[in-house]
Amino acid sequence: MTSLMVAGVAITGTALVARFLMKAATEMKASASKLPKTSLLTSYYKGGFEPKMSRREAALILGISPSSPKDRIMTSHKKLIMLNHPDRGGSPYLAGKINEAKSKLEKAD
Repeated sequence: MTSLMVAGVAITGTALVARFLMKAATEMKASASKLPKTSLLTSYYKGGFEPKMSRREAALILGISPSSPKDRIMTSHKKLIMLNHPDRGGSPYLAGKINEAKSKLEKAD
């Protein structure tokens, strides 16, 4: 008799939890549809490389402002080149672009 009562309570509890989760999922889906449809990575540059690198493009590659000080340029360059160095499996093309961006921004200072 006791085992039947425990089973009944367990089934009722499971049903209530399932009902709660289904309601919560429906509400979350409705609130998610109200959000603007934007990418999570909106801060990244979505274009290709220009034939001749400009200061703007160099700053976009390094992820800094075109008027950043030299120490910020060096810090950003070091971080990116460590992640994209060809000796560590990175792309030689991207490493070249990162180095070119650093040179372009340092020259203009």
